Amino acid sequence: MTDLAAPFTPDWVSPPGETLLDILEERDWTQDELAQRLGYTPKHVNQLIKGKVPLTEDAAIRLERVVGSTVGFWLAREAKYRERCARLAAAEKFAGWTDWLDILPIKEMMSAGAIKKRRIDAKSKPTLVESCLRFFGIASPDEWQGRYGQMQVAFRRSREEQSDVGAISAWLRMGEQVAEKQDGVKFSRIRFISVLDEIRKLTVLPPEQFEPLLRECFKSAGVAFVLVPAIPKAHVSGVARWLNPHRPLIQLSLYGKTNDKFWFTLFHEAAHVLLHSKEKESVYLDDPTKAGADSVQEREANDWAGNFLIPARYTAQLAGLRTKAAVCDFARAIGIHPGIVVGRLQHDGLIDPSWMNDLRESFKLTAAE
Repeated sequence: MTDLAAPFTPDWVSPPGETLLDILEERDWTQDELAQRLGYTPKHVNQLIKGKVPLTEDAAIRLERVVGSTVGFWLAREAKYRERCARLAAAEKFAGWTDWLDILPIKEMMSAGAIKKRRIDAKSKPTLVESCLRFFGIASPDEWQGRYGQMQVAFRRSREEQSDVGAISAWLRMGEQVAEKQDGVKFSRIRFISVLDEIRKLTVLPPEQFEPLLRECFKSAGVAFVLVPAIPKAHVSGVARWLNPHRPLIQLSLYGKTNDKFWFTLFHEAAHVLLHSKEKESVYLDDPTKAGADSVQEREANDWAGNFLIPARYTAQLAGLRTKAAVCDFARAIGIHPGIVVGRLQHDGLIDPSWMNDLRESFKLTAAE
């Protein structure tokens, strides 16, 4: 349900002293008399009434004996008051941090379900700041800058367009949130190499069949695998990174994909985990289907993914695949989907980009739970 209205946030607070004043009026007591009964100085009672000093456990016990109610009532009254004071103080800070929102893709984050939908106006911006802080799991924009803003030094970009740090950080955080809910074993390189062979066999299956198997394969090797909605301004369809020294993450966007692009992107990210595991601080931002992947690491990942899907010993046969029947027979012989073969033929310029596209399958993926 979309909530476009800002929540009710009263800007007033009522200290426990307000209740004490009501009691004094009912009993026709002065503050001096209350101070005498409590064993406090008149000044302390006055400050207690005004909320300038906290109502302690000792004061709550004394109030229970002198004016009634319970210790729990007085402490709860104080806690509620202090909480409200803290929230008002925080709201003032949020109002001073609204410029931070200009860095973030707020509308896209709302569309992706990262934060609740609401109007974007001067009145709602402080609330949006709080929502974004909660989303990123940080206390202030300074902490965001320290964790996510500075993360760009670790970015290994495959496209020049990948320069919107706010959009990229939002997409990365969406993946982190999903990964944080997953459990699993520590990463095993040996197991990972083994499951990649199992995963390659899944390319012939439709998404509803391969998705759960894919997740289990990665989980068994200690790899966090997540699918999250795309943030278009990020210009990223996949990422490989290490969440900690023992847990790599492969994250793919939910762009509508043809199966050849999906599987190539997946194995491209897997290549980063295998080939570049010594660079655990690096964050590989990839769109391997676009031009611009000219770094050494990107070329290595591209070559590895291409050769894993269609081993080098078979590449000489590609030039002879001129019919759909030949493509299907070849794909069946090497155990992959024919759409992947078509994608390779088009990429290598062996057939026109308009040829055999009906062998490629388009599918929509669902976000990870």
